[in-house]
Amino acid sequence: MSHYLDELSDVQREAVTCVDGPSLVIASAGSGKTRVLTYRIAHLLKLGVKPWSILALTFTNKAAREMKDRIAKIVGSVTASKLWMGTFHSIFAKILRYEAERLGYDKNFTIYDTSDSKNLIAQIIKELKLDNKVYKPVQVLSRISLAKNNLITHQAYAQNTSIIAQDVKARLGEIHRIYTLYAQRCKQASAMDFDDLLLNTNILFRDHPDALAKYQAKFQYILVDEYQDTNHAQYLIVTKLSQAHRNICVVGDDAQSIYSFRGAKIENILNFQKDYNDYRLFKLEQNYRSTQIIVNAANSLIAHNQRQIPKVAYSKNDVGERIKLMKTFTDQEEGFMVASEILNLVHQEHCEYSRIAILYRTNAQSRIFEEALRKRNIPYRIYGSLSFYQRKEIKDLLAYVRLTVNPNDDEAFRRVINYPARGIGNTTVEHLQELANRLGLSLWKAINELDQFAHVIKAPTARKLTDFRNMIAGFQKLIYTADAYDAVYAIANLSGMLNDLKSDATQEGISRLQNVEELMNGIREFIENRKEEGFEETVTLVDYLENVALLTDMDSDDDQAQSRVNVMTVHSAKGLEFDYVFLTGLEENLFPSTLNFSSVEDLEEERRLFYVALTRAAKKAYITYAQNRYRWGTPTHCIPSRFIKEIDSSYMDTPFEIDERSSDSTFNSDRFKTLGQDSIRRSGMNAQTDTKPSVVAKPTNRKLSEINPDSIDVGMQVFHAKFGEGVVEMVEGSGPNRKATVRFNVVGSKKLLLKFADLKLLE
Repeated sequence: MSHYLDELSDVQREAVTCVDGPSLVIASAGSGKTRVLTYRIAHLLKLGVKPWSILALTFTNKAAREMKDRIAKIVGSVTASKLWMGTFHSIFAKILRYEAERLGYDKNFTIYDTSDSKNLIAQIIKELKLDNKVYKPVQVLSRISLAKNNLITHQAYAQNTSIIAQDVKARLGEIHRIYTLYAQRCKQASAMDFDDLLLNTNILFRDHPDALAKYQAKFQYILVDEYQDTNHAQYLIVTKLSQAHRNICVVGDDAQSIYSFRGAKIENILNFQKDYNDYRLFKLEQNYRSTQIIVNAANSLIAHNQRQIPKVAYSKNDVGERIKLMKTFTDQEEGFMVASEILNLVHQEHCEYSRIAILYRTNAQSRIFEEALRKRNIPYRIYGSLSFYQRKEIKDLLAYVRLTVNPNDDEAFRRVINYPARGIGNTTVEHLQELANRLGLSLWKAINELDQFAHVIKAPTARKLTDFRNMIAGFQKLIYTADAYDAVYAIANLSGMLNDLKSDATQEGISRLQNVEELMNGIREFIENRKEEGFEETVTLVDYLENVALLTDMDSDDDQAQSRVNVMTVHSAKGLEFDYVFLTGLEENLFPSTLNFSSVEDLEEERRLFYVALTRAAKKAYITYAQNRYRWGTPTHCIPSRFIKEIDSSYMDTPFEIDERSSDSTFNSDRFKTLGQDSIRRSGMNAQTDTKPSVVAKPTNRKLSEINPDSIDVGMQVFHAKFGEGVVEMVEGSGPNRKATVRFNVVGSKKLLLKFADLKLLE
C-alpha cells in the first residue's frame, strides 16, 4: 500500500491530495467514496499532520472501523489509533466527558439507550396520571427526539406556543410537561440519551466560547462522511468547529439523501457552497459497480429532481442487459415470478443466492416474497429487520388467534393478557400462575378459581381477568361461524390492537399497522386459494392457524453459512451492492409512498430512494409491479409508479404496454380471484419445486352453452376458463358435493368440485 496514490483515478487523486481549505466531494453511487475519504486521511498523515488533530466523523461504527483498518495498512496501526475517528455520537460523547462539569454533569455520566428512555418516559406518564394509550412512550420519545435534533430544549419547548398548539391538536397537550420532567430526571441521574449528546455539545459550544475555541484549535482538519444525512444539530457542530482552520472536507451524494424522517436535511450538502464560498468541488462520477445501462437509467431517473448538484455519472463497465420490467396481475403472482426468475439466475447463470437482492418500500411487503421463496425452497434472509412472522405485532395478533382456538395455550395467554394495556401487571400474572400451578390448571382455567386467591388477587384485578376471559370466550364463537379473515379482523379490532396501532403516528407505528394489514391480506389470499382448490366449507380460524404454523416454523433456520437471497427495504440496502436486484412494488401509493410525501420535496426524496435502489445492482436490475393488490383484504386496482416512465425507455426491456388507468377504475373482484390464480399458474409456480412453467390452455373457438352442474355426465365435452377443452371421465358424489374428473387437452386430468368449476358445454 506504499504507493496508494497510484491506485486512484485522476479525480480521486485530486480529491485526496488537495487538503487545504473547504472541499465538497460529490460521490455518485459506486464511485469509490470510502477509498477517497480513507486515502485523504492517510495522505494527511503522510504529510506530517498529527493524527490527534484530524477529526473524522461517520454514521456507523462499522464504517469507522473499516476506514481505520485501511488507514493502518498505509501508515501503521499506532498512528491510526490516535485519530479522532468515529460516529458523531461517540466523538461528541468523548468531548462531553472532558467538559461534563461545565454543563452540570459528572464526567462518568450514563448514556441511556432507547429502552432506558422509554422506561423513564413510561414512568413519568404514570406519575402524571396520563392515559398511556394516548401518551405512548415510543411516540412521546419520538417527539422529544425531534425537538432535540432541532436544538429545542425542554425550556424552549414549554414556551413555544406554536408547538404546544400542535400537540394539543394531536391530543398530546402534556408532552411539554413530560419533556421537562424527563430532562430533569436525566440531569438528576447524570444521564444523557443519544440526542442529548448532540444537543449538549451544541449547548457547550454556545455557552462556553473557550471550550469551542479549544476544539477549534485542536482539530486542524475535519472530514465528514455521508454529509447528506446530517441533521441540524450535527451541521451546526461541524460548522462551528471548522471556523478557525476552515480545512473541512465533506463527502456525500445529494442523490442518496433518503433519511429526512430521521431529521436529515439535504440542504446541508446543497448549501455547502454558500457556507464556504471559497470551496473546491470534486465530482466522483465514474461508477465502478454497475453496467452502463444501469448507470444511464439511474441518471435519466434522477434528472427529474430539481434540487440537486449537477453531475453525470458514467460507467466503463460492460454495457449490460436492459432493465427488465415485469408486470403481474396480482401481488401474489409478483412474489412467485420473482422467485421463478431467481431460480433461473441460479441454474442458468450459476449465480450465488447471496448475490441476489429483493428490495421493497415497506417491511410489510416481505410476506409475499417470504412465502414464495419458501414454496420454491429458496434460502433467504431478512436483512435489517425480523422475518415477517417474527415481528412483534404479527406475533401478538397470532397469539390472540392461538388463544382463541386453544385457550389453554399459556404462552399465548401471557403474551396478550396485558396487550393492549388493561391494567393486568406482571405481579398479577405471577399470582395467577401460582394458583394454576397449585391446582394443575392452565392460566385460562385458573381464572375461574380466583376466589381461592382472593387474599392475593383483589376484586378489581379479578374483574379485569374475568373481562379478559369473557372477551376471548366471545372470540371463540367466531371459530366456526365466520371465515378466518372476518374472525381475525374482529379479534384485532375488539381486542383493542388496531386502535393501539393506529394511535401511534411515528414511522415505526405506521410500519407496524402496515404489517398487520399485510397479515390480513395474506389471510384473504389463503381463503381465496382454498376456494379455488374446491374447499367446500367456510375457511375457519383453525384452517388458517394450521397453515400459518407451518410457515412460521421455517423461521427458526439459523444456518448463517448457507448462501441466501437478501430480502430488505430500500433504506436497509443503502451502502450495499448485489449482482442482481429486484425492485418490487413499483406502484403509485406504494413507491412512491403517499404516506411519506405531501410536497414536491418529499416526492423528490422518494425518487432519490428509488435511485438508491436501482444503483445497488451491478449486473442486472428487474422492476416489478402488480396490477392488483390487497388492501385490508379487499382487492384494489393499482397503477404503475411514475418512476417507471421517468426512466429512459431505451434502457428498459418492456414487452408490454404499461397500464396507466386511474386508481378508481371499475374493479371486478371475481375476475381478480380467477385471473390471479391463473396468472400464478402461468408463472409455473404451483407451490412446488418444478422450475418448468405450466402450459395454459388457449380460448376455444367452438360454441359454448351453459349447463347445470347436476346435468354433467361422463363423456361430455366441456370447456373450463383456465384449463381449456376437455372430456368428463368420471362423476362422483351428489348435490353440492358432486365432483367430476375431467381430462383436459393441455393440462391433463383435474378433479373439480362442480358447483365452483363453472364448466361450459362444448357444441
